[in-house]
Amino acid sequence: MKQIYSDVIQFRGTHYEFGYMQGEELKDSLTVNNREDQWKIRQPRFTVEEEEVNKAITQFAPGVWEELLGLQEALKWPIDRVLQEFGGYRLDYVRSGCSILTGDDYLIRNYDYHPKTYEGRYVLFQPTDQGYSSIGPSQRGTGRMDGMNEKGLVIGYNFMNRKNPGDGFICCMIGRLIVESCANVQEAVAMLKEIPHRHSFTYVVYDKSGSTYIVETSPRNVEVRRSNACTNHFEIMKNENRNHLIDSKRRLEIIQDHEGRLSSAYDAYRLFNDTNQGVFSDLYSSWAGTIHTSAYLPKEMKAWIALGGNQEPTSIDFAKWLEGEDVELERINGVIDTDIPFVHMDEGANWFRN
Repeated sequence: MKQIYSDVIQFRGTHYEFGYMQGEELKDSLTVNNREDQWKIRQPRFTVEEEEVNKAITQFAPGVWEELLGLQEALKWPIDRVLQEFGGYRLDYVRSGCSILTGDDYLIRNYDYHPKTYEGRYVLFQPTDQGYSSIGPSQRGTGRMDGMNEKGLVIGYNFMNRKNPGDGFICCMIGRLIVESCANVQEAVAMLKEIPHRHSFTYVVYDKSGSTYIVETSPRNVEVRRSNACTNHFEIMKNENRNHLIDSKRRLEIIQDHEGRLSSAYDAYRLFNDTNQGVFSDLYSSWAGTIHTSAYLPKEMKAWIALGGNQEPTSIDFAKWLEGEDVELERINGVIDTDIPFVHMDEGANWFRN
């Protein structure tokens, strides 16, 4: 068993100022040092061109570009290195898990991936220049694994496959662009149809109206359907599915079988977070272990987060935070059944060792 944590990052100000603050915190951090080692093994399978990335990002969320410039100023890096690490465009992705369920005023999500990629930052950001305020765990600095914005729009995503990648954004940057720029599910669906996708993912969007849309995306096509449960296979674009779907379908069946018996968001949370229910995964060495369980309650404007399984959720009142009341919590703590190092808290979290 491993004690882990996620730092709570709170910031109110411009995107540039936010980027600069993050750069100061990340400078010489374990996260940056470990990623530097990781790149020695995992050679980039992409190119980064400043003008192209600038045009792509500013079309959807110009503030995020300012955030990247703030990071560059603090880190004193060339812009191409900043974009490689934090730009979220044309980056590669490997297999992962993840499960999502929506219900009466909640979206519950298990984030299943590899510890060496998890940066342990839970971010509350209220921009004073442009874009919506948001809450959620970050990935690649500027990206979001899941999240909710001030309008009550919630997003989560599930990996499908990495066949034939295209030029475009990776999942966590798409999550950020959605909460940054969209007020409701209709706007989110429209952006997901327009935005270029690097890999094949399903995005689940949910808002205060109680509407859920599941958007199947790939570099080649986008399809939209209505449902409230999703794991790791497409229902419409079946030709885009990976070959091994047994575990994905098993988790979906468990969720659907329990759905009618869930009387509250907390019941749904327990289904996902309890390690004996069949949705939580311990496949950490296979890039598919559950690192966190997130829940978002848009009508109450509250967010829950837990690291590891069999945990009580940490609840954050986002509505109060938006009114200026800071969260007193500095870290979210948890326990995960693995000895694999985490990139933000362990030296040697690289690909030279298991």
